[in-house]
Amino acid sequence: MNFLEEDFQFAEHTLIVSDIHLADAEKNSTNDALWKRFKKKKHFIDRDFSRFLEMLDTEITEVKKSKKPIELVLNGDIFDFDSVMTLPSDKVENRKFDEFQDMELSWLEKMRGLLPEEEKSLFKMRVMLEDHPDFVQALKRWIQKGNRILFVIGNHDLELQWPMVQEEILQTLVGSSTKEECIRFCEWFYVSNKDTLIEHGNQYDAYCLSSNPVNPLVRSGSRVFMRISFGNLASRFMINGMGFMNPHSGTFLKESLWEYVRFYYTHIIRVQPFILWDWLWGACVTLAWSVLFGFLPALSDPLTIDVRLRDIARKANSDFFMVLRMKEIQVHPAIFSPLKILRELWLDRFLLLFFLFYISIDFATIIAIWLNISFWWFVVFFLMFLPLFVFYARSVDSEVMETQEAAFRMAPLASRLVSVSRLVHGHTHIAMSTMQDGIQVINTGTWSPAFHDVECTQPFGKKYFAWIQPGVNGERGAELYEWHPEGFEVVVRDKI
Repeated sequence: MNFLEEDFQFAEHTLIVSDIHLADAEKNSTNDALWKRFKKKKHFIDRDFSRFLEMLDTEITEVKKSKKPIELVLNGDIFDFDSVMTLPSDKVENRKFDEFQDMELSWLEKMRGLLPEEEKSLFKMRVMLEDHPDFVQALKRWIQKGNRILFVIGNHDLELQWPMVQEEILQTLVGSSTKEECIRFCEWFYVSNKDTLIEHGNQYDAYCLSSNPVNPLVRSGSRVFMRISFGNLASRFMINGMGFMNPHSGTFLKESLWEYVRFYYTHIIRVQPFILWDWLWGACVTLAWSVLFGFLPALSDPLTIDVRLRDIARKANSDFFMVLRMKEIQVHPAIFSPLKILRELWLDRFLLLFFLFYISIDFATIIAIWLNISFWWFVVFFLMFLPLFVFYARSVDSEVMETQEAAFRMAPLASRLVSVSRLVHGHTHIAMSTMQDGIQVINTGTWSPAFHDVECTQPFGKKYFAWIQPGVNGERGAELYEWHPEGFEVVVRDKI
């Protein structure tokens, strides 16, 4: 097997999958079997993914009679570094992890997972590869058959940009840490065969973008970090500590207060009775780290910036100026509007409620000086002020979905900037196939372990992929497909 650089410029068949969200396997860290049940090995999609690759390889090579390499684009959030909670002490008996046993960890890392430093990201990558042997073997067989793989980096796998992490993947899949013959890592976008722009889509999400994908590193003191977004920090510091909340679906979101109360007394009270405290300190840590990461200057070298830009362009099948144009259309990071962060964390509502509680006590104390009333009258004043809180809370809507829709609105401009008529995204977990201003827009949804219920008995969503293949006129056409163990079928456009 000897792929040349030019091979990445041309593709006959391209398969695109996104948002698999592989993480470590949950090790029953509590006495409740439902705690992070979605992370148990029995819910891994590895074998389904392996069957998917075997099925499509057979379809293309035997049915389509194609002998050319098949291009598999893993379009972001394939690995979920934010959800990995395994520590080096959990792997003390495994010789593969001996080099990490002396790693210094803060109390926060022991509680919520390792920070995005290169050695710690390497540890998490090795954990994920070891916990997903079927997935690894599927990719190895794919490469051994003469095909190639491209990783387009998303927001949950930003740590794939570390050189040591990429070397670990190369070493695991092809037995070499230096060759880039059949595997490539693209910073945030890739142009396939000069006809399709493929990007994860998080650069149009103010809460989840890499604010500087060209120079993603920041320095704090003597330590160098991969800068990660507010959304990813919230996953680490809040959701990692709320084990009944599935970050891939709305398991924790209920339609009424009564449903929240019933859910609390049914599942949470035995394992996490002080969940509101866990939420509060997690939200405060998220806010603090968002500001720290967001306002630190990027590490960059003006003497080598042109080399960096040309390398990004080469891997993306684009050019120097395309990279600059694509960087310019990313949205403004939400971190520079702290009020947005407060609203998304619900800290604004907490602060308002605390303020109303404080002035209620203040009122009761002052009035008690003049009138002989009980201190407990502050409850009456608090109830009088409470409608103000309810009115404010009901007037505040989350902007997360609105910012995610920005990707759809930006599709025509992004496609024209790289001179293509087709764009494929992931990120939103919402499968889609439609036309937007003459541009074909596809979103491949998610393969993540999402469920409607905390017991993980009702799978949420379907498994989609995009397939770009030669048409009757020689030009390539793309369709969104639904895959299931019995086969796959085209999804009718706009009827998902």
